[in-house]
Amino acid sequence: MVIFEKVTKKYGTDTYALRDVSVSIDAGEFVFLVGPSGSGKSTFIRMLTREVAATSGRVTVGGRDLSKLRRSKIPQLRRGIGCVFQDYKLLPGRTVYENVAYALMVTGDDQRSIRRKVPEILSLVGLADKGDRHPNELSGGEQQRVSIARAFVNHPRLLIADEPTGNLDPETSIDIMQLLYRIHRTGTTVVMATHDRELVDKMQMRVIALEDGRIVRDQRQARYARVETPIGGVQ
Repeated sequence: MVIFEKVTKKYGTDTYALRDVSVSIDAGEFVFLVGPSGSGKSTFIRMLTREVAATSGRVTVGGRDLSKLRRSKIPQLRRGIGCVFQDYKLLPGRTVYENVAYALMVTGDDQRSIRRKVPEILSLVGLADKGDRHPNELSGGEQQRVSIARAFVNHPRLLIADEPTGNLDPETSIDIMQLLYRIHRTGTTVVMATHDRELVDKMQMRVIALEDGRIVRDQRQARYARVETPIGGVQ
C-alpha cells in the first residue's frame, strides 16, 4: 500500500525533514508514527497525499509512483485517501450532513447516492441524530467524529490521521481510537501520527519511530517507547 524507498526531504540548503527513509506498509495495517516534534512525522504524512514531494528517493502509494504523478492526477490520488486532522477542518457554515455530503459531491456522487451514504456513515460514527447541527454546536469529540465520517464516507483504502486526538480529553480520545480501529477492521490501512503514549501503549499496533528525520525503530505489537529487557529477561 505504501512504500518509501530512500526518501529524503530537504528544505532550503541544510534543513532535513526526512533522511534516507525506507519503509513499507502493507494493505490493511494499522501503523502509529511516533517521535518528538520536528522528527518528520507530519512530512511523512503530507508525502502520502503529494502535498509535499520528496527531494530524492521514491514514494509509492497504492501502486502509484508519486514522483512521476502529474499534477493533474493529484486530486484523483487524494480522492482515494481519507484524511483526519487535529483541528477537524470542518466547514463552519454547513451542517454535519452537508460537511459529509461535500466529500461525496466532489467525487461526483449523485444526490440519490449522497442521501443513502451520508446517513449510513453518520450512524457508523454515532451521530445519526446530529445531521442538522453545525460544528459550533458540537463537542470536540463529536466534531472529530464528523471529520472521520467525511474521511471514510468514500471508503478509501488508506486513511491517514495527523494527531487526531491532540485536542481531546483522554476519555474522548479512547472513543475516537475505538472508532478508527473499527474502520481499520473493515480492511482499511490506517497511518496515524501521534504524541499520545497512553493510546499507543494500549493498542500495541505497529510503531514506526522517527528522530531527526530518520527511522530509529520499526516494531510490531509495540509500545510508544522501546521497552528494554534487562539481563536475564526479567522486566
